[in-house]
Amino acid sequence: MSPTNSRRMRAGFAAVLMAGTALGGLAFWQGHPANAQANAINPPAISQPALSLPGFADLTARVRPAVVTITTTERATQVSTRSPFPPGSEQDQQFQRHFGQQQGEQPQRRPGNALGSGFLVDAQGHVVTNNHVVRNASTVKVKLDDGRELTARVVGRDERTDIALLKIEAGQPLPFLALGDSNSARPGDWVVAVGNPFGLGGTVTAGIVSARGRDIGQGPYDDFIQIDASINSGNSGGPLFGLDGSVIGVNTAIFSPSGGSVGIGFAIPSNMVRQVVAQIQANGRVERGFLGASTQPLTPALARSLRMAKPEGALVGQVEPDSPAARGGLRAGDVVTRVGETSVANPRDLARAIGDARPGSEVRLSVQREGAAQELRVTLAELRDGQAASGKPAAEPESRGGPVGVALAPITPQARQQLNLPANANGAVIAAIRPDSPAAEAGLREGDVIIGVAGRDVADVQATVGAIREAVRTPGAAIALRILREGRSAFVAVEMPAQG
Repeated sequence: MSPTNSRRMRAGFAAVLMAGTALGGLAFWQGHPANAQANAINPPAISQPALSLPGFADLTARVRPAVVTITTTERATQVSTRSPFPPGSEQDQQFQRHFGQQQGEQPQRRPGNALGSGFLVDAQGHVVTNNHVVRNASTVKVKLDDGRELTARVVGRDERTDIALLKIEAGQPLPFLALGDSNSARPGDWVVAVGNPFGLGGTVTAGIVSARGRDIGQGPYDDFIQIDASINSGNSGGPLFGLDGSVIGVNTAIFSPSGGSVGIGFAIPSNMVRQVVAQIQANGRVERGFLGASTQPLTPALARSLRMAKPEGALVGQVEPDSPAARGGLRAGDVVTRVGETSVANPRDLARAIGDARPGSEVRLSVQREGAAQELRVTLAELRDGQAASGKPAAEPESRGGPVGVALAPITPQARQQLNLPANANGAVIAAIRPDSPAAEAGLREGDVIIGVAGRDVADVQATVGAIREAVRTPGAAIALRILREGRSAFVAVEMPAQG
C-alpha cells in the first residue's frame, strides 16, 4: 500500500488545466492594454471596507490535541529476485551474482510501512481515518499530540466510502472532536486541515472550499468537498475543520501531476462519515441494501425513444434472476425516477439510495414503463462484497445518433457458443456495420445481439428487421434498441435523420 492515497486523475484533465491557465493569462493581458491609463479620466474613488483575514491560531490550539498520527506496518510481501535475462546469459549471471538467491534460499519477504492521519471522535479512544491507510496493516500505531504512541485495534473498515474506525486504550479520557454538518460548507468558506504530511505531524494548513459534490470516479459514493488547503502524502485520514472547530470532512485524496499539492484536494463530507462510523460502532461493518438490477444513464436520445420528457433517471438494462428487483417486478427498460421520497437523476443516485436503505426493508420505486408511471415495492437484500448496490453496472454504449445501417445474421448454435449467449436469448446478431451509418454513430458494434426494438422483444432476424422498419417511419425519430454485449444487457438509442 502506498503511504498515501494520492489518487491520480487522467493526464488529459491535467492538460486541460494547463491550457486553461494559459488562456486565462492571455485574457488578463488583453483586458489591460498599455494605453488604459491614458484613456482613464479621473475615475471616481470607490469606498470599500478592508477585508480582514481570519487567524487560525486559537482554532488550532483547540483542535490539535485530538488529531493523531497513524503509522502502520503492512503485511510482508514476497520480493521476486528472478532474473529478467535469458538463463545462462552473461547478463543473467551478473544478475544472479548481485541479486539472485543462493540455491535452497527462500524468497525475500519485505514488510512495508505507511503513514497517515486521524482524529479522536470520543473520549474512549475511537479514531477515524481512511480505510486505505490501514487496509493492509498487520499492526497499527497511533501517536497522540502529547507524544504517547499506542497500539490501535481496527474496529471496522468500509471500502466503498474509504472510512475506517480504530480504537486505542489510553487509560484515561481523551480530547475529541465533534463531527459537524458538512451541508453547511459553502464554496468560498474558510477551512483548516491538520495532519501528518510526509511524517510532519501536527502540520496546519488553511484554504477555502473550492467546490461541493465532486465525483472523482471512485464509485457511487463520491461526493467530495474540494478544497485548496494544502494536503499531501500523509494527510490521508486527517480532519478538515470549519472556522467553528467542527470537523466537516476527512481529507482523502489529491489531484497532483507531480505527487505534491497543487491546491486541489478532496475530503469526504462529515455527514457521510457520521453514518458510516455509527454503523461500524454498532455492527463492526456497514450494512447496505441490494436491489440486483444493472442500470445505465439516460441520454437525450434514449429519453426520447422511451417517451420521457427529460433524460433523468436510471435506465434498467438487466435484472438479475431471483434478485429483489426480479421479485419486485422491475423489468429491463424501466426507468427508475424515485426511491421513496428521494429523486433519482442517474444510476449513482439509485445506487446511493438503495445502499443507504437497510437490508430487509421495503422500498417504493417510482418507474416509467413504456411512457406510463408505475410504482413497485421491493424488499431489499444485503449488499455483499464485490456487488454494486443497484446491481452490476450495465454496459454504457455511446449514443450520438445517426442513420440505421446494419447487416443482421441469425443466432446459430455456433454464434450462441462464440458469443456466450444464454440458451433463451433470441434476436439477431449484428454481422456488419456500414461506416458513418446509424449503428456506427449510435455506438453499436459487430457481435452485438439485438434482442428488443422500441420496447418489444424480437425473436429472429425477420422480426428484428420488421420492427426496425416500423420504428423508422417517422423522420427524426429515436429508436431504442435493447442489445446483449459481452453477456450484459443495455439500451442504445438510434436517432434517425430529420430528412429522409
